[in-house]
Amino acid sequence: MTLRLPAPDGTLHAYEPRAEPLAATASSAGSAFTSRTVFSAAHVVADPYADTTPDGPAAVDWDATLAFRRHLWAHGLGVAEAMDTAQRGMGLDWAGAAELIRRSAAEARAVGGRIACGVGTDQLTAGTPAEVRAAYEEQLAVVEEAGAQAILMASRALAASAHSPEEYLEVYGHLLRQAAEPVVLHWLGPMFDPALEGYWGSADLDRATDTFLEVIAAHPDKVDGVKISLLDAGREVDLRRRLPKGVRCYTGDDFHYPELIAGDAQGFSHALLGIFDPLGPLAAEAVRVLDTGDTQGFRALLDPTVALSRHLFQAPTRFYKTGVVLLAWLAGHQSHFTMVGGLQSARSLPHLARAYQLADTLGLFPDPARAEERMRTLLSLYGVDQ
Repeated sequence: MTLRLPAPDGTLHAYEPRAEPLAATASSAGSAFTSRTVFSAAHVVADPYADTTPDGPAAVDWDATLAFRRHLWAHGLGVAEAMDTAQRGMGLDWAGAAELIRRSAAEARAVGGRIACGVGTDQLTAGTPAEVRAAYEEQLAVVEEAGAQAILMASRALAASAHSPEEYLEVYGHLLRQAAEPVVLHWLGPMFDPALEGYWGSADLDRATDTFLEVIAAHPDKVDGVKISLLDAGREVDLRRRLPKGVRCYTGDDFHYPELIAGDAQGFSHALLGIFDPLGPLAAEAVRVLDTGDTQGFRALLDPTVALSRHLFQAPTRFYKTGVVLLAWLAGHQSHFTMVGGLQSARSLPHLARAYQLADTLGLFPDPARAEERMRTLLSLYGVDQ
């Protein structure tokens, strides 16, 4: 049946949903990738029956949240846990994140899944560099005790308190010296979080990059890799060519990921991406094609997904989680379109309708009829008659 979808100009247009999902190769599902290390940053599923407020503690549906992680692991993807995709600092506080880390790490052990978890300072709203360091240490201990790899995330509190590159060097140097295992360093740009403007001690990205590389060069044995989320493919390529031997570059560029993962004659990026939450099975299939050396086949599968990703991550980029959770609901991974902090209201109906259309065109929904019916319900709630 035809759906009438709202456009940004207020008009309605007819869309004919597809009848069948994309035919995916399932024979190798769950097997390890051989050419790239790939993480999907994963969203959390809210408890829709909880009596909460937008600024209160997050109420999480743990069964559905962990089931989604099992879905990602079943396709061979690693899970990047308690990252910004899980609404860290946008509905999920440190207490909730710590519980998420413990539960997901235990689930990873049970099913043999790979997991890395975000270490930040979100128990602070502000503080001195020493207090920031202590907050990082507390979270690092939780992640290491859970048996997960640590991802040192950018800190709003450090961005607010540090006045020079040297203060970043001191804080990160201290953390890397005490980390039990090599970590991933995460540089999240201000398009994802405006509070991180000027990270690494300078708003000049060239100078910031130099400081970032100085941190890595001083402790290459403690850095597994770096995750770059600046939405600037050229800058990422330049940075990965300057990394010490053995330090990986994990792309966090949700605009240019196919070309960055495919790479060039001088190297390639691994992946740690929020867009691989809704793209999980398709992304896994594409990487397995790349494992065979078929770069053209990899690009043929993944390039068509970029339009959806650019739509979900359009400015203000930090609200991309709303589209991610919408697609999880439409795909049947959760029974409702509710988010912690009430963030389901952060995108307009035309934006959500376009996300549905792009995802349906790609064949991302295992049950297109269910996705259509759920989209029809959402449109009805907004007063769009069919």
